[in-house]
Amino acid sequence: MVEPTTLQEAILFFSNPENCHDYMVARRWPNGVVTCPSCGSDRVSYLSNQKKWQCSTKHSKRQFTLKTGTIFEDSPLGLDKWLTATWMITNCRNGISSWELHRTLGITQKAAWFVLHRVRLAMQDDLTGGNLEGEVEVDETFIGGKARNMHKDRKRRVQAEGRNTGGKTVVLGILERKTKRVRATVVPNRKKDTMQSGIRGVVEPGASIHSDEHGNSWKMEEYEHLIVNHLEAYVSGNVHT
Repeated sequence: MVEPTTLQEAILFFSNPENCHDYMVARRWPNGVVTCPSCGSDRVSYLSNQKKWQCSTKHSKRQFTLKTGTIFEDSPLGLDKWLTATWMITNCRNGISSWELHRTLGITQKAAWFVLHRVRLAMQDDLTGGNLEGEVEVDETFIGGKARNMHKDRKRRVQAEGRNTGGKTVVLGILERKTKRVRATVVPNRKKDTMQSGIRGVVEPGASIHSDEHGNSWKMEEYEHLIVNHLEAYVSGNVHT
């Protein structure tokens, strides 16, 4: 089976249901023996009219398809869309947006966003997936141009809002020291609830959090907090961000 090397080839290749079938079987069961995802038995028979397999062992989920137990399961999208999207995401060095998937595959942007996140989740490994732990550095920064360079209408809105961020976007960055894994996300503000929810979602309880003096306002009981006051120093022993 000749695999596609360009996007045009991928679209044509995966538009054929037989190609999708053979492509998936070769990866799910590389030894050529189809096994039941529920019990692991190889005593299965293929129901060609339904395009699914049935396990000979009696249990609750005897019938299964190529999607069962994969990121494609429970999705109304066909494998022609899923496999083309997966090919695009894994072969694009500079990343790909949900809008690009939406335009290329002819699906809604909401569906493309769902596909993109499921494929990215499946691509995670021990270095990129899972919550951060151990010594974790937390800091926030403000991204955006200087107020004096803004269009006068935007500058007027920023001044009317009275924000000390100068209309810039707040980005929360979290680093696991040991593996250098990073989580970065845009947050609406630096308030206590915002910071705590952003950290709890990606950091394992019991981790040692290193932050600047602003961390005093969002401390959490489930973490060890080590704080360095940037008004006095940027490094205090092992504590720094």
